[in-house]
Amino acid sequence: MTMLPVSDSLSDSAALCDAVVRLRGAALVTELGRIAGSVMASAHGEFLPSASGDTLIAHADSGLLQEISFDGHCFGHYRVAGKHRYDDTDRRQLSSLASLTAGVLQVHSLAQRSTHAFAQVEALLAQQTQILDQLHESVLTMDLTGYITSWNKGAERLFGYSSVEAVGRNILFLYDDEDTGFHDAFLEQGGRLMEVRRRKKSGEIFWASLSLSPLRDLDERPVGLIAYLTDITERKLAEERLHHLAYYDALTSLPNRTLLTKLVDQALSVAQRSKMLGCMLFIDLNRFKLINDTLGRRVGDELLRQVSVRFRQVLRDQDLVARLSGDEFAVGLFDISQHFEASTVAQKLLASLVEPFLIEGHDLRVGASIGISVYPQDGHDAETLLRLADIAMYRAKQDGGGDAESVAFYSQDMNLGMQARMRLETGLRHALAEHQLLLHYQPKYELGSGRMIGAEALVRWRHPVHGMIPPADFIPLAESTGLVVQVGEWVLEAACAQAQAWKQAGLPPIRIAVNVSAREFTSALPTRVAAMLERYGLEAAWLELEITESTLMHNIERVIGIMDRITALGVALSLDDFGTGYSSLSYLKRFPIDTLKIDRSFTTGIPSDASDCAIATTIISIAQQLHHKVIAEGVETAEQMAFLKSSGCDEVQGYLFSRPLAAEDFERVLRLNWNL
Repeated sequence: MTMLPVSDSLSDSAALCDAVVRLRGAALVTELGRIAGSVMASAHGEFLPSASGDTLIAHADSGLLQEISFDGHCFGHYRVAGKHRYDDTDRRQLSSLASLTAGVLQVHSLAQRSTHAFAQVEALLAQQTQILDQLHESVLTMDLTGYITSWNKGAERLFGYSSVEAVGRNILFLYDDEDTGFHDAFLEQGGRLMEVRRRKKSGEIFWASLSLSPLRDLDERPVGLIAYLTDITERKLAEERLHHLAYYDALTSLPNRTLLTKLVDQALSVAQRSKMLGCMLFIDLNRFKLINDTLGRRVGDELLRQVSVRFRQVLRDQDLVARLSGDEFAVGLFDISQHFEASTVAQKLLASLVEPFLIEGHDLRVGASIGISVYPQDGHDAETLLRLADIAMYRAKQDGGGDAESVAFYSQDMNLGMQARMRLETGLRHALAEHQLLLHYQPKYELGSGRMIGAEALVRWRHPVHGMIPPADFIPLAESTGLVVQVGEWVLEAACAQAQAWKQAGLPPIRIAVNVSAREFTSALPTRVAAMLERYGLEAAWLELEITESTLMHNIERVIGIMDRITALGVALSLDDFGTGYSSLSYLKRFPIDTLKIDRSFTTGIPSDASDCAIATTIISIAQQLHHKVIAEGVETAEQMAFLKSSGCDEVQGYLFSRPLAAEDFERVLRLNWNL
């Protein structure tokens, strides 16, 4: 039998594949039968998709029959007829066609099943997406580095970003200064629940409840995170309102007694570890009840609000102030080293009430009685300290007669000391106003020539009742209360006024040294010094400023700038108490000073104490290297003077030569010394 050409075979194979792909049912049966007849060059060909055994036998008697099967699965049979005789070649050709047909039908069947499975998966995914999008909760996924991989409709509604805008970006763009870490042991185990702040597309910051769970692959390895977020802003605001109502006074917005107790107990724990003192001040307003009863509650409430503002203004940020009830307030102080500091704060609180309160056209004045308890002497917890401060407040009110401003400590010994201190402070304020302060002048001598070359102006307090009060009693008080600035201003002006008197009396310029405290050493000092010299018509040679080392240890560049402005006026600068502070030698060479002053604590042991001698000679050596003069104070013996002179000291002052003198006595000694 003649074989079909190759081109015909390829054409029939293509037709077979096309039929299987495109056709279904009877059309496919007819086309496969036609292809079989064409391939076998038979007048009749047919495809029998299913047939009984009897049917197959009947067909086999009238033609050629071939099973179409693949891996034991039978798809049907080919039957061809119409030729006189079919030989072995025909049988092999029909068998080849059946094998090809079975392979194509098998592949097509697998493709159909895969397509159906894929369609089912797509339908399931679409269904799950619909479910996620219908959730009110926002759900998103991210990989282990924080890049977003999915974003549901809830997330779009919550944040305002579409999935196109969000997917592929790092989760950090939604954060509001939050911790940016993702990996921790708890997170990898899943189920972490927290409250966080997040940022919307509009820029609005909101509170969200965030739950994180791990996203794992088929091998149970973590490949990312699933995040569930719910907006809880309203709940957080409600919680904050409840917290404020529970812990803050509605009228003044100050902490109430409950919160004060909590905060004080926490502060006391810190004070115990750092071995610091703590004080509780109980404040009761005087005359408030009269105002409230007379003018009404509205005026009384506004008065309490304004009082709370004034109290807050005079206290430090770390101090606690609370309204307890009615016209009662409390203040907690914990960053203090001496209990007397509490009396200073009490005075500030009383001073804040001096100015009248203008409310609805009324000029109202109130005072206060203040009781103070001290930790740990009086108690170790907030309630005890508050109760004892309350008792002390009633003692203060009794001592003040009810309406007078008064302060009392719970402990009697502290109370006596505080009262003496307050009397001293009040007296010092009167002394400034009533000209009770005066200056004495301690001469300074040049060791080489023995001539008087200057004086240090020293303030004295002549009390009308107690007589001369030693500087050691009131200078530390002035420093702790801030009065040292007013005292310093008075000393500078009094020294310049005296220098003017000596100048008019015909004395040549003699340098008068004035001590400047750290509180005075501000950028306003050079301007004040220049104005004082101009007011009294003095040359700069009449004035010298003595600055302590401690003044120089804060903001070095600012200090040097102020010193440069002073020396530009021609006023000399002296570094007082040198050796007792912490001056860096690298900075010392930059200070525009004329003189280093050896503190009296080092001259006392000269020449018997080897350490004092070593310190003194070192200071003298440093001064010489830096081309500064050096003066020693507190020189009281000839032996001290001899040692200092042999060591190269330039100047001295002390009781060996003269005590501090009144202005007229100093002038007499000065004229006598110059006439020698």
